[in-house]
Amino acid sequence: MNTVKIKNIILGDGIPKICVPIVGKTKEEIIAEALSFREFHVDVVEWRVDWFEDVFDIEKVIDVLKDLVCALNNIPLLFTFRTSKEGGEKAIDVRTYAELNKAVVSTGLVDLVDVEAFTGDEVVKDIIENSHASGIKVVGSNHDFEKTPSKDDIICRLRKMQDLGADIPKIAVMPKSKLDVLELLEATVIMSEKYADRPIITMSMAETGVISRLTGEIFGSALTFGSVKKASAPGQVEVEDLYELLQLLHKNIN
Repeated sequence: MNTVKIKNIILGDGIPKICVPIVGKTKEEIIAEALSFREFHVDVVEWRVDWFEDVFDIEKVIDVLKDLVCALNNIPLLFTFRTSKEGGEKAIDVRTYAELNKAVVSTGLVDLVDVEAFTGDEVVKDIIENSHASGIKVVGSNHDFEKTPSKDDIICRLRKMQDLGADIPKIAVMPKSKLDVLELLEATVIMSEKYADRPIITMSMAETGVISRLTGEIFGSALTFGSVKKASAPGQVEVEDLYELLQLLHKNIN
């Protein structure tokens, strides 16, 4: 499997890297959150721009980005508008979604952009092509807050993201039982060992799925999400606890 290098972070090698979300509503809150991350073990920061009060004003989004990049002090930045249909804070039409993401990647200020893989093949390919033209890597994503699909369906979704050109396919699913968590983990192993030629990210959400956020090194997920203040999804572990647990597992499986 190939790795993906983002600044000084390599995804797909060794211990899963830790991504922490920013969910501030104002520019001041966003920058303050970013500055606080310097005290923690954070590998990647995700700006969940759907929380931002002025998200539909592209000039204001780019204004925040300029200060955010400085505040992060070389920590790689993932730009994400999570739509309401996939668990985000706001609804957005497809045209505006594409315009926002393409405008942001054209600035070169971000290192990664999240593209919801089932927005429509042509739209997704267009955003991915624009991102790659600007040297920006793409996380192709899908979030199912209702259920855990079958392992075959999970694998199919991840393979589609790979086929569309995403550099890092990602899926998050909601477990209704402990067996659902095993379904997600089995799909992760099969995808990573049989089909993936690039890093993948998988997780089972909520308290039932917490184990999936810790065992990526064993099952094949390259990135895990932790929280410093407010979690952006159910089941996220506090970042320093997450760091210690990942280190402990790594020590005992190598």
